[in-house]
Amino acid sequence: MNFVEELRWRGMIHDLMPGTEEQLQKEMTSAYVGIDPTADSLHIGHLVSVMMLRHFQRAGHRPIALVGGATGMIGDPSMKSAERNLLDETTLRHNQESIRKQLARFLDFDSDAPNAARLVNNYDWMKGYSFLNFIRDIGKHITVNYMMAKDSVKKRLGSESNVGLSFTEFSYQLMQGYDFLHLYRHEGCRLQMGGSDQWGNITTGTELIRRIEAGEAFALVCPLITKADGTKFGKTESGNVWLDRRYTSPYAFYQFWLNVSDEDAARYIRIFTALDREEIASIEEQQAAAPHLRHLQKRLAREITIMVHSVEDYEMAVEASNILFGNSTSDSLKKLDEETLLAVFDGVPRFEVSKDALRAGVRAVELLTEQAPVFPSKGEMRKLVQSGGVSVNKEKLTDPEAVINEAFLINNKYILAQKGRKNYFLLVVH
Repeated sequence: MNFVEELRWRGMIHDLMPGTEEQLQKEMTSAYVGIDPTADSLHIGHLVSVMMLRHFQRAGHRPIALVGGATGMIGDPSMKSAERNLLDETTLRHNQESIRKQLARFLDFDSDAPNAARLVNNYDWMKGYSFLNFIRDIGKHITVNYMMAKDSVKKRLGSESNVGLSFTEFSYQLMQGYDFLHLYRHEGCRLQMGGSDQWGNITTGTELIRRIEAGEAFALVCPLITKADGTKFGKTESGNVWLDRRYTSPYAFYQFWLNVSDEDAARYIRIFTALDREEIASIEEQQAAAPHLRHLQKRLAREITIMVHSVEDYEMAVEASNILFGNSTSDSLKKLDEETLLAVFDGVPRFEVSKDALRAGVRAVELLTEQAPVFPSKGEMRKLVQSGGVSVNKEKLTDPEAVINEAFLINNKYILAQKGRKNYFLLVVH
């Protein structure tokens, strides 16, 4: 597989240094991508770089994921308007281990193949490097004029916010450049990849390698991903879409991809899946023939949910989606685990109900008016029951006097009430 050609048709190349493609066709090459370890989970903004490493390994090359423990203590000024909070070593090590587990779903770290992936942390080679030695060995090779010409620096210095640029941040590109030099020396790394905002930092590394080692190194960057409307990719009203289920449930993760626009789905399915050109073309034909069936979105959501989570999580997410938007039954509802149930009904009104009342059994008309005020009056509830507009656990309620007891509990804790087609209420039983 020609790696550069693969990325090119997927729309994943913004720029590359002359000679990069020739180097990759000549021999197995090591390349690295830097990952910010400021959280103990990756979010979908990281996925473009991770997919680049995945395709790189599929093409027979050796991927290196660099966790920026040292640079994470500084903060990259690129595309930022203010300096970031700095992290301590304990937090960084925890974050590194969490990130490695997530990367292992995309990359082969553990086989004995010559192109097995490596995970490194630049804190390991920076922590013992004295400031005096660093500025003597590295700083003297790069001029201030060269550093000032980088877009990331000019953007911050020219901003109207008067935040300025600290010396700490200004030194970031030198540190990232040294990372490339270190990996060139110790891992035979010849290529660094990243987002287009990293071009300046990456080329500082190639320049250091040229000046200090008289060696040749390369750079390849992908475009920054945006939505079709120009807004930032990967953000929702509640913030980042994370890969860790503690922060973004598999259901919410699946829904994010399912709800992208047709135009975005056509781009994202190339970038965020390993589906080949022929299969994507076939899905696009299906989409064109029946856009309302959203074949692109469904396949995109399926592929990436399974890749990040599991087949079981994907199936649970589909089941959960049918509960809200399809004609699912109470059996489907009872299959949901607590995490998915709460994710599906996040934001719906909740009422606390005593378990003692359910032990003896309570009439539905009392439960949904007195214990949980889903209805303002018993008369209104009876009227809606008669017209078939009330459901308990996705089953139509035909008699307002029906007895609700512990047998109705989902996950031994919840009852779902529905008023009309779209108004849900979650009864939390204690």
